[in-house]
Amino acid sequence: MNILVTGGAGYVGSHACKALAANGYVPITYDNLSRGNLWAVKWGPLEKGEIADEQQVRVVLEKYRPCALMHFAAYAYVGESVEHPLLYYRNNFAGTAALLRAVVDYGCIPVVFSSSCATYGVPECVPITEDHLQRPINPYGHSKLFVERMLADLNVAWGLPWIALRYFNAAGADPDGQIGEAHDPETHLIPLVLASARTGAAVRIFGDDYETPDGTCIRDYIHVGDIAEAHVRALDHLRGGGESCALNLANEHGYSVKEVIAAAETVGGRSIRSEIAPRRAGDPPILIGDASRARALLRWVPARSNLEVQIQDAWNWITKYGRDY
Repeated sequence: MNILVTGGAGYVGSHACKALAANGYVPITYDNLSRGNLWAVKWGPLEKGEIADEQQVRVVLEKYRPCALMHFAAYAYVGESVEHPLLYYRNNFAGTAALLRAVVDYGCIPVVFSSSCATYGVPECVPITEDHLQRPINPYGHSKLFVERMLADLNVAWGLPWIALRYFNAAGADPDGQIGEAHDPETHLIPLVLASARTGAAVRIFGDDYETPDGTCIRDYIHVGDIAEAHVRALDHLRGGGESCALNLANEHGYSVKEVIAAAETVGGRSIRSEIAPRRAGDPPILIGDASRARALLRWVPARSNLEVQIQDAWNWITKYGRDY
């Protein structure tokens, strides 16, 4: 019941490791710790290594004999991907190609891939279904789409079972307070807004001239614990012989940047200053997902879909550990 979890020391990966352990699996975290956190590895052993190091991956596979792979290891900053595209293609795409070569040689074990709504680009309609055209507008989104297509090709060539979970904006923290969001640098809106609530510094709003009701970007926020649970359900689906496919993970409701700030003010019980900054390259105006297929195929229902609940969990985490971003 060992599961190899690449990127298991990261934000979503560590929550998935906790969910795996709660469901009787043993997560084997494989992470280079360049962007993950050693303290987040709590539910199984850690093997430090690069996904691009094919030989090291083979050693770990033979050592633990996992029955499946959960693949989270990736760089995930949209702005950085625009400035340094080769970094993203080398790590997210070429690194994954090396990882999957080792996996296919080891045996065609099921693969649950952490994909992204960034593969859709600017949507033609919302909510976005899985049938929507995939036209990424940044290298990060392209790198995720390339991996999805690689998995589909490996399924045809070798029968590799796979599911790609295209989730929207991960938010919140473990309700038990054991792990949470701690990126360096932090670019996600909710922890930045909550840090501003703690310090009094102004949070930057990147663009207020989008074609949205209040001019700021709208995003679909989904609790990281719900995302983790979906990964476990996808794993069980594949291990039970279920079909390979891509699925959205979303709450099917969008909130603007200003609405998130207002909700954080309610949770934190204090006002939050903001300042307008130029738009960031690669940011679509609106991203809202349709998760009806995940609900039907995986019987997955988000348990913490309320935005204020997500913000409260994140607030509890930040105030407990005193991290200011």
